[in-house]
Amino acid sequence: MLETYRSERNFRIHLAVAAVAVGFGLWMELSASEWRWIALCIALVCALELMNTAVEALVDLLSPAEHPLARKAKDAAAGAVLVAAAFSVVVGWSIFFPKLWGYLFG
Repeated sequence: MLETYRSERNFRIHLAVAAVAVGFGLWMELSASEWRWIALCIALVCALELMNTAVEALVDLLSPAEHPLARKAKDAAAGAVLVAAAFSVVVGWSIFFPKLWGYLFG
């Protein structure tokens, strides 16, 4: 995981966003149920980003030249991260927006 942190900008971005979500969660005093959803999203995105990095490294090792199937494997792995990140945004929005709205206008 440390090597991925050092070499993959997107992994560092995901961790930074996770830290912001945790900070907001502490500030907004999330319930145990809400924390479980946030933790699930963080773990899911990070795990898939690690898998994406592994797939990319393996594909590069096995197919150093451009190949349509190599591109397909890399795109599918990156797409899995994108789906998880989009799901995380929806979950985060559904948890944080009502609380933020209440703090601002409630």
